[in-house]
Amino acid sequence: MKTALISGISGQDGSYLAKLLLEKGYNVCGTSRDAQISTFNNLSCLGIRDQVKLDSMSLNDFRSVLQILTKYQPDEIYNLAGQSSVGLSFQQPVETLESIATGTLNLLEAIRFTGAKIKFYNASSSECFGDTGGQPATEITPFRPRSPYAVAKSAAFWEVANYREAYNLFACSGILFNHESPLRPQRFVTQKIVSVVCKVAKGSKEKLHLGNISVERDWGWAPEYVKAMFLLLQQDEADDYVIATGETYSLQDFVLEAFTSVGLNWQDHVEVDKSLYRPTDISVSKANPIKAEQKLGWKANYKMPDVVRMMVKNRMANLEIIGSSNK
Repeated sequence: MKTALISGISGQDGSYLAKLLLEKGYNVCGTSRDAQISTFNNLSCLGIRDQVKLDSMSLNDFRSVLQILTKYQPDEIYNLAGQSSVGLSFQQPVETLESIATGTLNLLEAIRFTGAKIKFYNASSSECFGDTGGQPATEITPFRPRSPYAVAKSAAFWEVANYREAYNLFACSGILFNHESPLRPQRFVTQKIVSVVCKVAKGSKEKLHLGNISVERDWGWAPEYVKAMFLLLQQDEADDYVIATGETYSLQDFVLEAFTSVGLNWQDHVEVDKSLYRPTDISVSKANPIKAEQKLGWKANYKMPDVVRMMVKNRMANLEIIGSSNK
């Protein structure tokens, strides 16, 4: 039985990945900064809270990282931890850089220091590419980060590449484009949209306030994306991969799909608020995930319209349950 360590297991990707690995017969260990006070609601939502070993680990503290690696002796490490919001990174740039770049470096250095034969996965991001002028990004597209989050993710990516080349570690990065699910935190714009849409469908007069709705993104389904993470570590050689659907839609398209799914006209319920615009943003985000399809055998089955409908359906079902329990 292999042992996998997931840092950031309480998040969307960490929880879905834990479920996938358990199904594949792994012994799964997960960490957060303080496991004693973390609720791990996502693990509970997926019904796997009691099947995972949970522990505290501070990625900014090398000694803490070393202790956890020594304690669990994992065969695979999936580094999904760190500040995960692009918008919040403008308010907390230091925390963002330290939790992502320093945290990744500590994990890599701990693997090198112990000499353990550990396969390492790093969660990179499409935000690293910045604005590619409408051209689909591949694994060799230059990075032009436009946010503190993207800067931190770019640094972590090159740390992984450096340790792979300099110390022959099996270390790789998945450059994931946007991927959503019902487990997304409420601060993410996709969850904000779905939440308001479902409330309005139930009779609320609430307005949906959004920033720049002309931005274009490649949105996928998170449970599919964690399969790609797993596949990266099953290869004979470590390498980096773009993980995406290959289809790009505007945020307005996302909003339209969400309101249409409940029979409403989005223009009656949305207000654009320029105070919600980011200091810098990516106008168009496009991906070419052909390498993942050819080498990993991975291809996204669900595109943005599917993702929106599944998220709305889940939220509406939850509202029905809450409504029934309050009667």
